[in-house]
Amino acid sequence: MTTARSALDRIGDGKYVLLTTYRKDGTPVPTPVWVVRYSDDALAVWTATATAKVKRIRRNRSVTVAPCTFRGRPLGEPVAGRAEILDGEDTQRVRELIKKKFWLTGPLTVNLSLRRRGPEGSVGIRITPVA
Repeated sequence: MTTARSALDRIGDGKYVLLTTYRKDGTPVPTPVWVVRYSDDALAVWTATATAKVKRIRRNRSVTVAPCTFRGRPLGEPVAGRAEILDGEDTQRVRELIKKKFWLTGPLTVNLSLRRRGPEGSVGIRITPVA
């Protein structure tokens, strides 16, 4: 049995995570997104502010995360977590972590997003595992 910490290490070391959010009726909606290690006890992902996953997280903070491929094929067991939409300063930190981890495509994608949508057009999401 893996501990929450080792699961975070395993998931945070990968490039992509399958972030599963839940609709009002409880239907799971999995989405592959880039993942970074936010802190010792949390991961973070970055997405456009107007996405459905952000709406779902605002309504229900329960999520699961699992390592996955670029196309969303799971590579391991999911871990239950609580998602939190981050403010502007913390979102900027997630952008910097993305740019650092994904050294070529990260800066390009983040900078194009900032240019296209502005700083409020994207948001960071912190995910903390639950026991």
